[in-house]
Amino acid sequence: MSISGFILKLFGWKVECTVPDYPKSIICVAPHTSNWDFVLGKLAAWSVGLQAGFLMKEAWFFFPMKYLFKALGGIPVPKRRGSSLSETIIKQFNSATTMTLAITPEGTRARVSQWRTGFLHIAYEAHVPIILGAIDASKKMIYLTRTFTPTGDMEADMKAIKGYYKQFQGIRPEKFCAD
Repeated sequence: MSISGFILKLFGWKVECTVPDYPKSIICVAPHTSNWDFVLGKLAAWSVGLQAGFLMKEAWFFFPMKYLFKALGGIPVPKRRGSSLSETIIKQFNSATTMTLAITPEGTRARVSQWRTGFLHIAYEAHVPIILGAIDASKKMIYLTRTFTPTGDMEADMKAIKGYYKQFQGIRPEKFCAD
């Protein structure tokens, strides 16, 4: 057992991973209701041998934390909308031999019904599968058990993805909305 797996087990968490080891993928992570989701997600990924980068609000990339987050694979997300981050990530996927990136479509720990679609756009344009990663606090389980292939129909894809996540409970359940 890895150290990260041991730490999860020590706190009563388990990881179920049945998805293939894709050379390139996006891990869609939900529910995202607590800062602990980051810690749990990183430990879960490491426990199954995944080296996943992640997107995080650029405000977290201050000295000295920026060095830690960049070393862990962090990519700062600019606060302003309309940036070309999605296009930059698509180019990175297209030029990389291997790349895994974890994205929380809620984009915040607050309760939101409108999820961001950038991860769908990136996956579709870069031709990479989306691993649906779920954190279920009610069972202390982290699931990496379903692969979703985007169709290009953002509305239908988002409806299907949100439908999958309705069965899970975040650490702060009142902050999760998959409607």
